[in-house]
Amino acid sequence: MLVLIDPQDPQPIYEQIAAQIERQIRKGPVTPGQRLPAATELAASLSLNRNTVLQAYRLLRDRGLVELRRGRGAVALAPPEPATDQEVQRSVQALIDAAQRHRLSLADVTKLLSQGGLQ
Repeated sequence: MLVLIDPQDPQPIYEQIAAQIERQIRKGPVTPGQRLPAATELAASLSLNRNTVLQAYRLLRDRGLVELRRGRGAVALAPPEPATDQEVQRSVQALIDAAQRHRLSLADVTKLLSQGGLQ
């Protein structure tokens, strides 16, 4: 697996690493079930702190692209299918219904969405 970082890029290094690995998982050559390099190995090859690579791996885990297990390391997962418009519409309707039941205002819902990372 090839990962290159650009110290001049304003994007944080862990995000650069995560983006490159994500691209390799989604488009190849990394396949589901394939083990990623140990964080220590990848960090050494890039002359980085191991925690930077671990942060990238955790970001990929949070995106559903990598499974992290003690003793096994990081393993690539099949990329999740993108949500369909219909699925999103159902979820939005469920949110509207719940907000109405709990008498939340649009401002309250917007604040919750923003706190959850939706911008």
